[in-house]
Amino acid sequence: MSRKLGDESTKPRHATLAVVFQVREGRLQVLLWRRGRAPHRGAWALPGGLLSPGETLEESIRRHLAAKVDVREVSHLEQLATYSEPRRDPSAWELATAYLGLVQLGLDPGVPDDTRWHPVDELPATAFDHGAIVLAGRERLRGKLSYSNAGFALAPPTFTLAELREVYVAALGYDVSATNLRRVLERRAVIEPTGERRASGRAGGRPADVFRFRGHHLAITDPFAALRPRR
Repeated sequence: MSRKLGDESTKPRHATLAVVFQVREGRLQVLLWRRGRAPHRGAWALPGGLLSPGETLEESIRRHLAAKVDVREVSHLEQLATYSEPRRDPSAWELATAYLGLVQLGLDPGVPDDTRWHPVDELPATAFDHGAIVLAGRERLRGKLSYSNAGFALAPPTFTLAELREVYVAALGYDVSATNLRRVLERRAVIEPTGERRASGRAGGRPADVFRFRGHHLAITDPFAALRPRR
């Protein structure tokens, strides 16, 4: 029997997904969990689940994230996109609203046994369209790093310029000059010195100045700017 417009069976269900990034071991990594049931049993997937009645999208994704990672460790969360391809889930008609989440360098939130961090440039086989959603999240992040203060959500609370550069290089995917990075971020009033200095490592040299981000809420600092690769 054909389904009629307005029939409950023709209405899609709605899910929320989270693309959570962190720079780990010098690489941009994403949080994935291994599915234990069909469809795509055994494939890696983004954290998330169905929207409950009376729940907002952000309430939903924070609830699902809490099952995979301590949400207090997620320093920034924003809506990424909604995916509505009718056949994206072979078992049901499902819309999915994806969120971008960021975790600061140096934190190591506990995760369940079925959940792991994976380098974005070496993604395993993923369920549904989750691999494409991860890459879309990476592009959003790269854009935000160029024209906003989004680095606060990936960098540790305090850092040297060399440490901050490593975070930006891992996220952007190309080399940037620490000198240029400092000039750009200071001109935008994004970072400031703490007045402290950090002793050099085994290589010796002068102690390095320590910096911090001036704000910890996302702000557009230069809507027409872009961080360029080092030449």
